[in-house]
Amino acid sequence: MKYLVMIQARCGSVRLPNKILKDLAGKPSLQRMIERVKKSRLADEVMVVTSIEKPNLQVLKLCAETDTRVFVGSEDDVLDRYYQGARLFKPEYVIRLTGDCPCFDAALLDEALSQMDSDTDYMGMLSQTFADGLDIQIIKYSALERSWHEAKHSFEREHVTQYVIRRPEMFKLQDFVSPIGYFGDQRWTVDEPEDFELVEKIFHHFVVECGNEYFGYRDILEYMKEHPELKEINAKYTRDEGLAKSIREDRIVEIEE
Repeated sequence: MKYLVMIQARCGSVRLPNKILKDLAGKPSLQRMIERVKKSRLADEVMVVTSIEKPNLQVLKLCAETDTRVFVGSEDDVLDRYYQGARLFKPEYVIRLTGDCPCFDAALLDEALSQMDSDTDYMGMLSQTFADGLDIQIIKYSALERSWHEAKHSFEREHVTQYVIRRPEMFKLQDFVSPIGYFGDQRWTVDEPEDFELVEKIFHHFVVECGNEYFGYRDILEYMKEHPELKEINAKYTRDEGLAKSIREDRIVEIEE
């Protein structure tokens, strides 16, 4: 297997509980995302990775209903969750996505994979030229495995690719840059109630009003341009707040192999 997509999803969000199961134009948000990811022409397999906590039984149920492979692993050590799920297949590359990005565009994933150099260890939106919520992280299985063995900081265990991203002297990193210019100031992810309010409006417009379930990021940009007031709904939030919090609370952890 060459490309294994792994969607990180659980129901334990503090800021917006059960956000991945909230209804978006008639389907749970996570189902919307899974269906959009499966439109990729290059991905070989799509797997949801969740944790062993009881509330996540709803994730297992949704995966069964959508015929989607699911792996259950550690609650706190997300790097371990990814590695243990990936080692079942040992793909050449793992594509890490997070389940709070229902506006994900599979065409972007295919574009990134087509641009990636053969010796790249990690490819992602390092310069953040895309809207928050279109995030794609592609990591070689060998780099993921090395991270699992060597990462000792808690934020590196929680945010799977941080060990690699912060060591350009050890790994070859490749930036995936927006082909249409910067729009990294837009926020299409779902972390806060206001985020969901915006994304709900986007899905209502395209799915309910236009009958288009697989609209792309360019379609969203055009819609946002026509309705500039929408951008203000969640404008007060900054990017990567969760990562910043994890770094502030960082500690050295003991890893059992």
